[in-house]
Amino acid sequence: MIGGRSLMKRDGAGGSQLPLRLRIVAAIAVGIFLGGVFAFFYPDGLFVSSPPIHHSIANSDLEDVSSSCESSERINMLKSEFVAASEKNAQLKKQIRELTEKLQLAEQGKDSAQKQVLVLGEQQKAGPFGTVKGLRTNPIVIPDESINPRLAKILAKVAVKNELIVALANSNVKEMLEVWFTSIKRVGIPNYLVIALDEEIASFCQSNDVPVYKRDPDEGIDSVAKTGGNHAVSGLKFRILREFLQLGYSVLLSDVDIVYLENPFEYLYRDSDVESMTDGHDNMTAYGYNDVFDEPEMGWARYAHTMRIWVYNSGFFYIRPTIPSIELLDRVTGRLSRENAWDQAVFNEELFFPSHPGYEGLHASRRTMDYYLFMNSKVLFKFVRKDSKLKKLKPVIVHVNYHPDKFPRMKAVVDYYVNGKQDALDPFPLGSEW
Repeated sequence: MIGGRSLMKRDGAGGSQLPLRLRIVAAIAVGIFLGGVFAFFYPDGLFVSSPPIHHSIANSDLEDVSSSCESSERINMLKSEFVAASEKNAQLKKQIRELTEKLQLAEQGKDSAQKQVLVLGEQQKAGPFGTVKGLRTNPIVIPDESINPRLAKILAKVAVKNELIVALANSNVKEMLEVWFTSIKRVGIPNYLVIALDEEIASFCQSNDVPVYKRDPDEGIDSVAKTGGNHAVSGLKFRILREFLQLGYSVLLSDVDIVYLENPFEYLYRDSDVESMTDGHDNMTAYGYNDVFDEPEMGWARYAHTMRIWVYNSGFFYIRPTIPSIELLDRVTGRLSRENAWDQAVFNEELFFPSHPGYEGLHASRRTMDYYLFMNSKVLFKFVRKDSKLKKLKPVIVHVNYHPDKFPRMKAVVDYYVNGKQDALDPFPLGSEW
C-alpha cells in the first residue's frame, strides 16, 4: 500500500508540471513571432526619428566628391608607378640582353679555341726566335659519300691520289672544250672530268672518250647551265664543287679556255687551302706591293701606304677539301645568289677582305702560282712573245683569259708551243678589239 501511494504521488506531480513547460515554450514562440512582425513593419524601430532629408543628400554628395577625388589621385599615382616600373623593366631587359650577348660571344670564342686545340693538337710553347712558323695547311674533312654516291663512284675511278681537274661546259663552248681536252690527253693527264651542263656536251664527251659527269636535274642550276654565257656558267662552279670537297677530293678547277702543256699536278705546293693563278703580269702585280698614295693637302703626312695585288683568277685554282675551302664556296655561292656580281670579284673579296666591324673575314690560307708557269694571256701576248729569252720558256698552262677571241688564240698557242710554229702568235693584237 505504501508503495502504491508513492507511485501515485510521482505520477501526479509529473502531470501537473507538463502544462507549465508547454506554456513556456508557447510564450517563447509567440514572442519570436511578434518580434518578426514588428521587425518587418518597423525596421527602424517604433520611436526612431528620421534625420532631415537635406542633410543626408548633402553628406552623400560630399562623400561622392571626396571619393571621386581620391580615385583620380589614386589612378594617377598608379599610372606613375606603372610608367616607372616599365622603364625599370626595360632597363633590366636591356642589361640582360647585353650580358647574354657577351656570354654568347665568350662561349663562341671558347668553343672556337677548343675546336682549334682539338684540330691542331695540344698547345705548345713558342720556340727560339726565328724558328716559329704558323700552321698553313689545314686538315682535310672526313669524306661523306652519302651526299652523292653516284659521283663518289665516278671520282673513285677518275681521281689520282684524290686529285683531279674539273671543268664545267655547255654546248656554247664546245669548240674550246675540244682544244682543252685534246691538250690534256696530249700531255697524258689521266685524272680529269668534265661536268656536262647539257645533253649535247655529255654525248660529245662520251663519243670522244672523255670522262664526263651529268648532274641530276636541278632547276636552279639547269636554267643557267643550258643557256648561260661564260661568266654565268663560271659562277655555277662554286656551288657544284662543294660536293667534290665533301667527298674528300682536291680539285684543280679549270675553265675551258686553257691549253695544257705540262701536268700541273707536278707543280703544285699543296700547302694552302687555295692555290690560284694570278691576273698579274710581273712580280709586283702578281705577288703584291706597297703602293704609295700621294695626298699633297695633308702636308707632312701626304704619303699614305697601301697594299695592292692583282686578283686571283677564278678560272684556274687548286682547292683542298678543308673547312675554310668549303666555307669559301658557300660564301661565294651565297653572295652570287643575292647580288648581281662577277664571280671572280666576289671570289677575291672573300679570300682577301679582313675581319672588321660587321664582317667576319674568311680564315683560309692561300698561295699565288708562278705567273710564268701558270700563264695568263696578257703575260703571253704583251711580254713573252716579244722577249727572246722568255719565248724559250714553256709554261705549264696558258689561260686565254684576257682576250675575247679565245678559240683562235688557243689554237695559236697549240701551234706555237706544240707544233713549233714560231710566228703563230704574231698576227694577234696586244689587246682585244672592242
